[in-house]
Amino acid sequence: MINQVTLVGRLTKDPELRITPEGTTVTNVTVAVNRQFRNQHGEIDADFVQCTLWKKVAENTAQYCRKGSLVGITGRIQTRSYDNQEGRRIYVTEVVAETVKFLDNRRSNSAQKQPLEHQVEIAKEA
Repeated sequence: MINQVTLVGRLTKDPELRITPEGTTVTNVTVAVNRQFRNQHGEIDADFVQCTLWKKVAENTAQYCRKGSLVGITGRIQTRSYDNQEGRRIYVTEVVAETVKFLDNRRSNSAQKQPLEHQVEIAKEA
């Protein structure tokens, strides 16, 4: 069986690095991915995909990426559920990232894109 996802899109907000009680680093990001067709109004819609990044992948993404950064993510789809405070079952579908490639770099003090001389690939999670 195969469970593999590849996404190329822009981060919707700055990644925030967290540390689990076990000491593992993690960040959750949302990637806006344009669809391949136009809607009835001639506009291009986007899908907003939730992604979870662990360990070194999370650390490097939080350090080098910001809102609007263009990233390529490969990973797998995972579904999970939990009960919220009202006792309702909540289902979550997300991409668990194995690699993240930084496809551009935006300077925080400049609105224009500053492309990297080469792509930076984050080592696969062990």
